[in-house]
Amino acid sequence: MNSSAAEHPHEHGPEPSAGPVGDLPAVAPQLRALRRRAGLTLEAAARAAGLSPAHLSRLETGQRQPSLPMLLALARTYGTTVSELLGETVADRDAIVRAADMEPTRAGGWTYWQSGAPGRGMQALRVRVPYGSQGDMVRVHPGEEWLYVLKGRLRLRLGDTAHLLAPGDSAHFDSLTPHRLAAEDHDGVELLFVHTLLQSPTAALCLGPLTGDLT
Repeated sequence: MNSSAAEHPHEHGPEPSAGPVGDLPAVAPQLRALRRRAGLTLEAAARAAGLSPAHLSRLETGQRQPSLPMLLALARTYGTTVSELLGETVADRDAIVRAADMEPTRAGGWTYWQSGAPGRGMQALRVRVPYGSQGDMVRVHPGEEWLYVLKGRLRLRLGDTAHLLAPGDSAHFDSLTPHRLAAEDHDGVELLFVHTLLQSPTAALCLGPLTGDLT
């Protein structure tokens, strides 16, 4: 290990999974502005994102370009999206989603209704999980999830702990915790489901092998 790597052990941690995002002239000032908006010192933000303060300082001054995993970590730390970190402007979106516009998407036996506007930092869905479908699929991905049981009973495993949720019960957890969802009853289970995407390419892992892009 060279002296630079020894001095900053976290600098090279996230980068093997994705290379630097190129041609990002707006990233450096956005990173600094969003950190200050979040009320975080350089040291606190770097610690929360798993970086060294020296590396984050170089990102904020444009001496280094961030990789996608770094952008995801920083977006989560600052409570925003990768799009905002990149300085992208988002077109105005209608705040209301009408029932008639909620087209169902079916994948792997599950049925999804998009219940929120696309392209936001959170994704809202109504989900129907049939009995015996994908119950053995364990999911791990960036973000947070919140779900609310509308009908039926849900078997939710978080890490090594299993929970049985009835109508009216809810759960809110870190998506990096290995989790598994399955219907407990033969009639299936219906859920309201909200999760933070942070524009992650692994977002499709949230609810199983989707055939369409719900983002």
